[in-house]
This record gives sequence, structure tokens and C-alpha cells, in this order.
Amino acid sequence: CGCSHYLTSTQAVVGEEEPLFSNLDLFLFSLIVGLVIYWFMSRKKPEPIPEFKKIDTPAPAARETSFIEKMKKTGKNIIVFYGSQTGTAEEFANRLSKDAQRYGMKGMAADPEEYDMGELSRLSEIKNSLAIFCMATYGEGDPTDNAQDFYDWLQENDDDMSGLNYTVFALGNKTYEHYNAMGKYVDKRLEDLGAKRIFDLGLGDDDGNLEEDFVSWREQFWPAVCEHFGVEASGDELSIRQYELKEHTDINMNKVYTGEIGRLKSFEVQKPPFDSKNPFLAPVTVNRKLNKAGDRHLMHLELDITGSKIRYESGDHVAVFPTNDSVLVNKLGQILGVDLDKVISLNNLDEESNKKHPFPCPTTYRTALTHYLDITHPPRTNVLYELAQYASDPKDQENMRKMASSSPEGKALYQSWVLDASRNILAILEDMPSLRPPVDHLCELLPRLQARYYSIASSSKVHPNSIHICAVVVEYKTKTGRTNKGVATNWLKNKLVTDNGHKSTVPMYIRKSQFRLPFKATNPVIMIGPGTGIAPFVGFIQERGWLKQQGKEVGETVMYFGCRHKNEDYIYQEELEEAEKNAVLPQLHVAFSRDQDQKVYVQHLLKKNKENIWKLIHNDNAHIYVCGDARNMAKDVQSAFHDIAEELGGMTRTQATDYVKKLMTKGRYSQDVWS
Repeated sequence: CGCSHYLTSTQAVVGEEEPLFSNLDLFLFSLIVGLVIYWFMSRKKPEPIPEFKKIDTPAPAARETSFIEKMKKTGKNIIVFYGSQTGTAEEFANRLSKDAQRYGMKGMAADPEEYDMGELSRLSEIKNSLAIFCMATYGEGDPTDNAQDFYDWLQENDDDMSGLNYTVFALGNKTYEHYNAMGKYVDKRLEDLGAKRIFDLGLGDDDGNLEEDFVSWREQFWPAVCEHFGVEASGDELSIRQYELKEHTDINMNKVYTGEIGRLKSFEVQKPPFDSKNPFLAPVTVNRKLNKAGDRHLMHLELDITGSKIRYESGDHVAVFPTNDSVLVNKLGQILGVDLDKVISLNNLDEESNKKHPFPCPTTYRTALTHYLDITHPPRTNVLYELAQYASDPKDQENMRKMASSSPEGKALYQSWVLDASRNILAILEDMPSLRPPVDHLCELLPRLQARYYSIASSSKVHPNSIHICAVVVEYKTKTGRTNKGVATNWLKNKLVTDNGHKSTVPMYIRKSQFRLPFKATNPVIMIGPGTGIAPFVGFIQERGWLKQQGKEVGETVMYFGCRHKNEDYIYQEELEEAEKNAVLPQLHVAFSRDQDQKVYVQHLLKKNKENIWKLIHNDNAHIYVCGDARNMAKDVQSAFHDIAEELGGMTRTQATDYVKKLMTKGRYSQDVWS
């Protein structure tokens, strides 16, 4: 590095000349130091400042990290921890902690990141206590961000948990390799440490019907708890409000949240570091359509991060905070007959709770429904159950409660009327004229609008101050004839570079990923990404090109891309062909699935070039990267690799499967997939 080189050459010069200090210099230096010390010591001591008693301003309370003390203080005996990335596990945890009241118990939902998890073994100090874990799995079998420390703690500690009663409900997706890995790990690890499992591990599959899995598990779970602790359900099925409404009439508008995620006014005065609680408002500098034709809209956006101190690496994800369509928000306001600009707060009735409000308050109904609440996903059954009381038609009331039950006809009704028909809350209100709930209760029940993650389509070596996004706009017709639009992609599509003379901005932060180019640039890379799955590979190719320019030796770079039609949606065609021409991308293979009678996909091209693929993997230590659809593509690609290993490696199917698994554990087969 240049700086250490500079130091050594300076030292060399000093060494060759006269000694730096003579004796006289040293004497004078000591004298001066002595005088300075004497002056400091002999200064008159300052007058003590008279203390004025402060009136009624308590010191800010230190954050309580002991959940045991909190439970004792508030008389709680059930704690529900959640590991949540998109808010669903947190939602389930809140539902379970609320349930406890019906069984004469008191529950609290808790974020493991906020508490000292080393206290789990102390839970036995509380009579009839139980810890429930709602654990989601993220990415390649990883813990969610907020459960990372807890996961590390479980791996490193061997505390005796023999007094702990526990149960786990896991949230995952069957299309992923490591289905529900985090929930299974917590369940097994607690048992190994001597804890007592009160009820079987629940497995929720988001590829099927997660809500149904949860409702069925919960329906059997509570009777098991009652039996274990010898308690009886109160039969009190009434809706229990968690928050109370306060309307503000003469509030200073500077104190009102207008869409900020964390600190009030954080969008006006931006202060690093930027993260999920404090996103950076990045100006949009480019927003162009990528595809030349066809009925879809594929887009490329560039966000400017100059001056933000944000760093990213190729393969990372950018998280953006979208807002809901104002048309939907206005329709909700109309149908519920509400003044959307009324300033309100929803305050937690449990004053000891860490969660004072369901979203930043005070704010307006309009801001809450635009920035903070998810109004486009089909509502979960608990929302229908609690809103049922507001339906004036007894038939509607009965149907809503039925959909929330675990009876076969109830489940079928929820599946067909809500999920298959993609009815969001507005569609439900439109199709059920007798249902008119108070808007504040609706705001309490709707889940939070979540950030959306996109694989970054640029390299920070080439674009240190810019982050590129590649996405397809989601829009589809539902069975009821309505048009549903994806929240984030439609919002991004409308982010024009200048809007009425103002710069459009996107609130964003970076989520680090394990999807990384090999440490050694000489390793070959095989990239497989059809459609918008190409995103991280645009960054990878830029980075390999940059390394070449630096005079580094770069291994073979191979790309398998797939789209429907060459002259419609061959996105980034110019960039890819340019890289091919400059030998940055010596191998470019493109599958156009619909340009001929029989469909051709990336996995077909892999098999066509099996000899080359096998040589790169088996002899040259290549790294494989797969990005895109998890449900079909990623599975088909993986089985193509099994076929190649079986045929060219002379392996049995089992050996071939193990061979690919080993590549994964060694970090040589990475996936960035979504379903």
C-alpha cells in the first residue's frame, strides 16, 4: 500500500542524517514541559457551581434488556420471540401473545435483538411460563437480521435449559433448498440444551398457504398448553383492542410523521449511517425501459448515493421503501367515510410495552395508509375475524368468522374467496357492503408495509456513487376482473428523473449478501440468470472487466441468460455483446424460450455444453451462481448439474446430488432466488 511505502522511505532519510535532537534541545524541552505542568497545578480551583434542583425531568430510562424483569413487573408468563425479515413472523407472534389472554395467561411479543437471550434459563423463575419462538428462515437457510445474534448465541453457549418450556413455529418456503432451517435449528438446539418441548414444531410453507398452516397449528397448540398447565379457555372470543385512538385537534404539524421510518424529520435532515431505521433518500438519475417490445415493462433505474457514505459490493441487495397508490388510499377513505387528513395516534394500552404505536405516531390516516400499512396483500384470517363484528349482515359476519376457523369449509372459503381471487382489503369492503369497520381498528390490524429487496445490478468498483436496479413491473388481472398492481415496481416505474422540476427520490439502504465473486479473480465463474435474474451478473461482469483493466489475470467468465424473444426482452443486450467483444465475457449463451416451436431454457443450454461445464467445475474450480425464480428455474438448473455430474463424472444419482451439495457448502454454488 502506498502509505506504508511512504513511511519507510521517510524513516530511511532520518536515519542517514545528524541525530534529530541535541542535548540543549532536550534540556529546553524539559524546562518548558515543567513550567506548563506547574502552571496547571497552581491555577486557582474553579468556584463550585451551585446546584439547582431540576424539576420533574426524569433521566431517560435505560432500555430494559431483561425480559425476565419485564415479565415479572407486568405479570406476564408467556413470551413470544420472533425472527422476522418481512414482518410475518412478528405478526404471528403478536397474534399468539394476544391469544394468551383467552386462557387466563398474559403474553408479550419480543424482538430477540432487544433482549438478553442469555436469560432464557431463568424463565423457570416465573410460574407456568412458556417461551414461543416464531422463526422465519431467510435466503439460503440463514437467520433473519434480527435473530442473527440469538442464532450466534445458541451456537456458542451450552447453558442448562432444563427449566424452560418452549415451542417453535417455523416460517419458510418449500421451493428453497434449506426449508425452515432456522425454526428446525432452534427447536432441536433448545431440546439439546435440556429444555422441554410443550408442543410439536410447526412448519409454515409460504409456497403453499402459510396462513392456513399457522391457523391449523395454533388450533392444536393452545389445547396442548391448557392441558400442560391445567388451565381452561375462558371461551372469551371477543376482539381485544391493543391500541386506543387519540385524535389531535391543535397539534403543531412539525411534530407529525409524514412517512419517515424512524426519526421524525429524518427525510428533511439526513444523517448517516443509513440503515433499515434510517433510509437514505437517493435521487433517481436514470429510469429507462429495457425491453424493446412485448406486453411487460422491464426497467433499469439508477440511484445516486453521492455523499451518503453508503458502501456496497456486487451481489448485495438494495432495500427500498415504497408507498401505496394514492388511488387505493383515496378509495379506502371514501368507502369508510373518513377524513384522511385527521391527525391521530394509536397508543398501546399496555404501557409497559416496547411497542408504543403500531407505526410512527402522531400521523394522519392518509400517511398511515400510504406509507406505513400494507393495503394490497390479501388480509390474513385474524384481520377478517376481528373485523367480522362490524358487518351488519349476520351472513357476512358468519362467513368472515368461518374463514378464520380451521374447519375444512372455512379454509376452502378463505382460499377461494380471498387468496385465489387476490382480494385486498379494499376489494373485500367493496364486495361486502355490510362491512364498515372504524378506520382506526382497521389501521391497528393491517400489517406494516415492508421494504422490498432488489439484487444490485452494478459494481461499486465501476459505479461507487450509483446503485442500479433491474425489475419487471407487476400488474395482473384478478378473477374478480380487477387489475392488481405490484406496490414497489409500479411506484418505481413512476419515479421520473425530474417530476415538476423536483428530483424524484427513493428511500433506501443496503442489505449485505453472501452472493460474492470468488476471492481469487483467476477462478472461472458460471452465471445463470434468466429474466431479471441477470441483475447481479451485470455487476459481476462490470467488476470482472474492471479487474482486467487493472491488469489482473481473470478466469473464464461464462453467462447463461434466458428470455422469451430475442427482439422483445433481450435486456442488456448491448452491454453483454460489448463484454463478449472485449473478451470480458468469453462465453455468452442466450436461450430464447419462445422463438421456436419447442421451448428452450437455460438448463437446456447447460446440458448442450456439458463437457465445457464439467471441465470448468471439476478441473478448474469454477464458482456457479444462479439468480432468479426459485420455484422452477433454480430447481431445473440444479437437476441439470446433477445430470452432468452423473454422466460426465461417472456418478450415481445420489453421488451427483451430494457432489452439488458439497459445492454449496464450500461456497462454490450460490443462489440468489425468489419465489
